[in-house]
Amino acid sequence: MIEATDVRSGNLVWYYDLYMNETVFEVEGILDGFIYNSSLPKSKLPLASVHPLTLDTGHLNSLGFVQGDRDHGEDENVFSFRYNRKDSIYVRDEGYSFQLLAEAPGQLVPYGQPLVYVHQLQNLFYCLTGKEL
Repeated sequence: MIEATDVRSGNLVWYYDLYMNETVFEVEGILDGFIYNSSLPKSKLPLASVHPLTLDTGHLNSLGFVQGDRDHGEDENVFSFRYNRKDSIYVRDEGYSFQLLAEAPGQLVPYGQPLVYVHQLQNLFYCLTGKEL
């Protein structure tokens, strides 16, 4: 289950369909305890039936993050996304979660709470840039 305060339009979440398959969809709206999407049965689901999508390296790649390259002296566990010509978002794969990193002179330092779900990364990106990830 996902809380209404954690999700917003544009977030990726999932539910069990009629055949108990995990079906991922994008939130189009939230109102009165329901999440809306035009591809859903009856176009809505109760919040109790919707689950957060666990963040993994495959999702990072599909969202446009680039993995560090060992041949260039970069940490392979660090993924980056350049959202304008001078700023990037960095996250490090901790195995069970993804730690946000900030640029400091000559290094990347951890900050904030680790990210576990795709919607957390999407919401952070939206807050920083005003754009959808």
